[in-house]
Amino acid sequence: MNWGAFDLNLLIVFDAVMQDRSVTRAGQRIGLSQPAMSHALNRLRHMLKDELFVRTPEGMVPTPRAELLAQPLRNALSEMQHALEPAAFDPVASDRRFVLTVNNYAAVVIAPPLVAAVSAAAPAVRLDLRPSGTLDVVEQLDRGDLDLALGSRDSPGERFAAASLLEDPFVMVMRRDHPASRRKLSATAFAALPHLEISSSHEDIGFIDRWLAQRGVVRSIALRAPYLSAAPILVQSDLVATLSRRTAQEFVRNHLLQLCKPPYESPLVRTTMLWHRRLDRHPAHRWLRDIIVSVTKKL
Repeated sequence: MNWGAFDLNLLIVFDAVMQDRSVTRAGQRIGLSQPAMSHALNRLRHMLKDELFVRTPEGMVPTPRAELLAQPLRNALSEMQHALEPAAFDPVASDRRFVLTVNNYAAVVIAPPLVAAVSAAAPAVRLDLRPSGTLDVVEQLDRGDLDLALGSRDSPGERFAAASLLEDPFVMVMRRDHPASRRKLSATAFAALPHLEISSSHEDIGFIDRWLAQRGVVRSIALRAPYLSAAPILVQSDLVATLSRRTAQEFVRNHLLQLCKPPYESPLVRTTMLWHRRLDRHPAHRWLRDIIVSVTKKL
């Protein structure tokens, strides 16, 4: 292939269609009309002698050759983008967009002070916070679609770096006048309480059931509900929930709830910041990581 005559813009078109699986949406994102996108795809198909994408009712489906090309090209384009950015990062002048995933804990505990800190230091910088439960975080970090992941995930490989941010024990959360708060609970009394299990949480609380099993009792799970409805349900019922301490404190701050020490010794939930090592020395990325560390130290 004659690289001198190769139009690198074609690779940008390919990458956009690969991500959006739609010629129209990809064109809108990179600023090209649909005819221009179709023309670029046809040129690339001719050069690579492959159909690359097949139109289906579900969108543009990549061929096996396109699947093989996708990740190396995404990595190369990401490296080019970072190489062309300024050597120094000026947060006051920047209008950069950062994409982060957050689990429930990070969304409640870290996101509010983080948004405030970024807004104060860099008024035009934009944060795009996405729930991690519906995403393949590792794949998106690899592809460069995510800058950071905040949650309880350990580093999935040497190509990723991680920094520990916060540690929390688990506590019990219940309404303020709950009768169970007036006495020290035995394992049997704790197991007999009507428990609310957070269906959208990815925190591992299996240790509670193992602790109870060693004492010959089983918890009563009275209700499973998503995180967003947990606090209002607890306020209006005799249900109790197990939550990490800082999350529980946010619940208590905003609702008529209280937190209580459980009868078991709680392990610590560690919240980490995860990123791809290719961004280790990237000035803008380092600035954001420093802001996140500073925010969490104050918590």
